[in-house]
Amino acid sequence: MDIRGNLFGKKPQPPPGGAGLPGRPVQQAAGGGYGGGGAPPTNYGSPGGRAPSQPQYASGGGGAGYGAGGYGGAPSEKSYGGGGGGGYGGQPAPGGYRPQSSGRGIPLRLAKVDDKTLQSLYIFGNICAVSPDDFPPNRDGSDLYVRLTGRQLRGDYVVTARPTPGFRSGHISLSDPQRTWCGVGMMDELMGEVYDPFARGGDAYIGSMDVEIGFASANRIIDAPYDQDELAKIFVKTFQNQIFAPGQRFLLDVKNIPLAVMVKTVTLVDLSMGGTGEAPTRSDPGARGILTNQASIGFYKDARSPIKLKGSNKRPAANAIIAPDFKFEDMGIGGLDTEFSTIFRRAFASRIFPPGLIEKLGIMHVKGMLLYGPPGTGKTLIARQIGKMLNAREPKVINGPEVLNKYVGQSEENIRKLFADAEKEYKEKGDESGLHIIIFDELDAVCKQRGSGAGGGTGVGDSVVNQLLSKLDGVDQLNNILLIGMTNRKDMIDDALLRPGRLEVQIEISLPDEHGRGQILKIHTSKMKENKVMADDVDLAELATLTKNFSGAELSGLVKSATSYAFSRHIKVGTMAGVSEDVANMKVNRQDFLNALEEVKPAFGADESELEKHLAYGVIHYSKSITSILEDGLLYVNNVRKLERLKHMTVLLHGPSASGKTALAAHIAMKSDFPFIKTITPSDMVGFRDEVAKKDYLHKIFTDAYKSPLSLLIIDNLERIIEWNPVGPRLSNTILQALVTLLVTPPPKGHRLLILATTSQRSVMEQLDVTESFDYQIAVPAVNNLQELGAVLNEVGAFGGDQSAITEVLSTLREYTGSDSVGVGVRTILTVAESADTSPDPKDWFVEKMAGLIARYNIR
Repeated sequence: MDIRGNLFGKKPQPPPGGAGLPGRPVQQAAGGGYGGGGAPPTNYGSPGGRAPSQPQYASGGGGAGYGAGGYGGAPSEKSYGGGGGGGYGGQPAPGGYRPQSSGRGIPLRLAKVDDKTLQSLYIFGNICAVSPDDFPPNRDGSDLYVRLTGRQLRGDYVVTARPTPGFRSGHISLSDPQRTWCGVGMMDELMGEVYDPFARGGDAYIGSMDVEIGFASANRIIDAPYDQDELAKIFVKTFQNQIFAPGQRFLLDVKNIPLAVMVKTVTLVDLSMGGTGEAPTRSDPGARGILTNQASIGFYKDARSPIKLKGSNKRPAANAIIAPDFKFEDMGIGGLDTEFSTIFRRAFASRIFPPGLIEKLGIMHVKGMLLYGPPGTGKTLIARQIGKMLNAREPKVINGPEVLNKYVGQSEENIRKLFADAEKEYKEKGDESGLHIIIFDELDAVCKQRGSGAGGGTGVGDSVVNQLLSKLDGVDQLNNILLIGMTNRKDMIDDALLRPGRLEVQIEISLPDEHGRGQILKIHTSKMKENKVMADDVDLAELATLTKNFSGAELSGLVKSATSYAFSRHIKVGTMAGVSEDVANMKVNRQDFLNALEEVKPAFGADESELEKHLAYGVIHYSKSITSILEDGLLYVNNVRKLERLKHMTVLLHGPSASGKTALAAHIAMKSDFPFIKTITPSDMVGFRDEVAKKDYLHKIFTDAYKSPLSLLIIDNLERIIEWNPVGPRLSNTILQALVTLLVTPPPKGHRLLILATTSQRSVMEQLDVTESFDYQIAVPAVNNLQELGAVLNEVGAFGGDQSAITEVLSTLREYTGSDSVGVGVRTILTVAESADTSPDPKDWFVEKMAGLIARYNIR
């Protein structure tokens, strides 16, 4: 058959001079080949003939192949076809090549081919025998494509079938690998019909195909490696023009050694369009295509087989760690596209290229990586999903504390056991060894800085680190390992582990951005949407905007919380165990998610409850200075948010006690809309026993701020935090130095930080050089005069909002003090005004208390 003509849609031409059928060995008859005349050749069973050393599958007296007296015998002898003529015997039906469906299903039972030689040919040729009565042969003698269905089958399967004269009608022969692929037994009944590969479009040819290969029998193996290029030639020659699909299993005979083959992926193309283009690689069983001599075959070693494949400069590694049917979109990881791409590039990309090319470059593969970041951001999820994309063995997973043991030396032995399999295989196979992945969760539990005293004073922590260092990059280097460590505290890991050659790839898995949160929410609500239990008013884009600084785990918790609200609507009234009858109509709606947002708070989010505590009275614009302070504060916020080179700013708000410095800082913070807002107050540090614990607390708060892309810290009452006492004077120099250092340290790349600090002792801060650490200073005045006091009382509605009462109070105060000057903090004034409402005579009580405060503050 003219292959090129057939591939590009042209009508096949009859083979000149008796050319054989593609994909099967042919012994041409003298003078005519298939259907040709001529003298009968030496054949099985012919009078005076002798059996040749090799079977001659297509010779026959006066005719072709499996017709014209079988293998050359007379018609009276057992034969596989009728008398002379072409094809498989008998005159072919007119019309040429017929790939179209027969339009009828034929019940089929399984049977074996009686002739052992022919049976072996069919098994290793991936051919199924069918009866010519059920499936008439094509005119050109080419094989048929038969679609099999049945009640016990999961879907449909298409096999390459050959009408075999003498084979029982209503039966089909399937080899053991074919039966395993289809999932059928010898007693099952199938339905078969002719399959048209072009019915679904022109992309019916295989452009490339990845197959997994191994020895079919444990008793028939060889140590010599197979050349992949030679295997590809044998593969195409043996199976050309057959149809293949992912998951298909069959046998291949290479130099009398049976090999088990399984198709992993195929790329389907339309050859008439002139090239493969960017056709997608598919792994679904329905992606069927015809193998041509133009197809590219990729071989991958079966991890369970001892087969060896030579490295190629053109083909990827045969024992490649990436499964050929792996797709990144199936991983279920949202918001980590960039991080996973970096991991793949640094740790896995070099391992999928041809080993010959890597050898020319003279590079060693990456042996270790460290994933670090806040809890719940997906470090363990990434490590878990890496196992899904592996073509070989499952990774070893160990938690840090599991390494430790009460017996002396046992902890170090546990580390050695992790690497034992990799060492053994590397000694046996060298660079042909498969990759051994070790996932080490909570690495900081056992790999703390040496000399830090970790391990309870026994030194076991140091010994474990030393053992791990020697295994990763010691004298006997391994090139077949990849250690993936995970931790929340990168700063605690020993420095020697972080150098190149060990855990050299360090990826920060940070909090997801808005796009990432949308991806994560989509993943967690996919089943809801698919099963139509999520209401149409739920907008995932809106939720992604509202969930600033939520980690992946917290977003999962949000979805669970929203679901619980939906459950509560369908619980019978008066019982906690009964479910209402309309539970089938349950839907999770937008309000459920909004309720969940009130319930689930991010660990690295804005501490709104703390901020609201400082804004009990709101912000009162009693003078232009307050408006100016707020404008300046929001300007600094926008500078940190938008300016490319300005990623760190410190602002000091100073003024008299109770002048509203903390309230103004809290108001600016809430208006900033920064995802991470944290307040540090002296009360937070009361519970710590010593200065070191307080210093560590400050460091932790700043470290947490560095994990968010935009962060705002409020450090309230600086003089109390550094434990300033004018008697002495006394202070904590440890906390002071730590605080000054943290104030001037810029955040890591890609992160921005604004710090708002407050103090009532600016002169003290100047003496201690703390003010030198601030970029800007904002003075927050007290209420200066009676006019401003009147504005405060009016805005809070003092004395029941009675304007005449407020005027009377201000007039009386002027008489008492003999001046318009006030000089009292706004918070103090608000406290006195609110307390006055409960007294028998609010106006007199207020005047009396305020006069005393004015006198006291003015004396200062």
